[in-house]
Amino acid sequence: MLHINRLFAPDKSGRSKTSVFLKMQYTDQLQRQIILPSLPKRIVSLVPSQTELLFDLGLRTEVVGITKFCVHPTEWFQTKPRVGGTKSIHINKVAALHPDLIIANKEENTKEQISALENIAPVWISDIRTMRDALRMIACIGEITGTDSKARAIIAQLNTDLGQLPSFHNMRTAYLIWKDPYMSVGRDTFIHDTMQMAGMHNVFGDEERYPLITIESLLLKQPELVLLSSEPYPFRQPHINELNARLPGARILLVDGEIFSWYGSRMLHLLPYLKGLVQQVFSMD
Repeated sequence: MLHINRLFAPDKSGRSKTSVFLKMQYTDQLQRQIILPSLPKRIVSLVPSQTELLFDLGLRTEVVGITKFCVHPTEWFQTKPRVGGTKSIHINKVAALHPDLIIANKEENTKEQISALENIAPVWISDIRTMRDALRMIACIGEITGTDSKARAIIAQLNTDLGQLPSFHNMRTAYLIWKDPYMSVGRDTFIHDTMQMAGMHNVFGDEERYPLITIESLLLKQPELVLLSSEPYPFRQPHINELNARLPGARILLVDGEIFSWYGSRMLHLLPYLKGLVQQVFSMD
């Protein structure tokens, strides 16, 4: 990230004000460079987890548009203009909001739509596959929006929490995100890294991205624990019952998909959630 002749002074809200601010050049997580003439005052967020982060950074008025999947915080979901889904952005709705910054993600948003959005405003793109990527994203967004101190505070708390995560003691674990067909997570995903941080052995960690699997392939992996995510597929109790009949030796649980896959300030909920999950898993013996 390259800074060009700038001087910040924090205001009472903790957001940096510019006493001298020439054009600034930033490098996003795809190594693309964008230039901003000033601190962004009209931000459109196309990524649910990063929308929540912007809220926790205190950018209440600066965020002017979100997606229909940006369900946190509730007050923004109910009041902020929505510009479509993460992969079905309405370009005209974004343009009508006159943003000076658009925040996107490589996996969540499509290349074609990003190209169209670049004609409207600079687009900063994240690429998150590990916890380290997520922490770097928080730092970058804090810097680009002038909320550095709040971003650093979130990062400091997350670093503390990540050092205190409970361990699943290398339990052989399958994490399912979809049904018909079943899909799991491979080694190059944020969910995989979250599992590793918690001491789970991802039985599909030798695969890439989101492998299609079958009950037969799941049986071959001999998981001790099967986690059924609440998103993107809404697994429910009947799915547990179905898998219990096919995988009698495994513990099968529903888990909060946001906790495992949202890479913004939602990660602050990871430590207490995993503590409860460990207790739940080992009480099933």
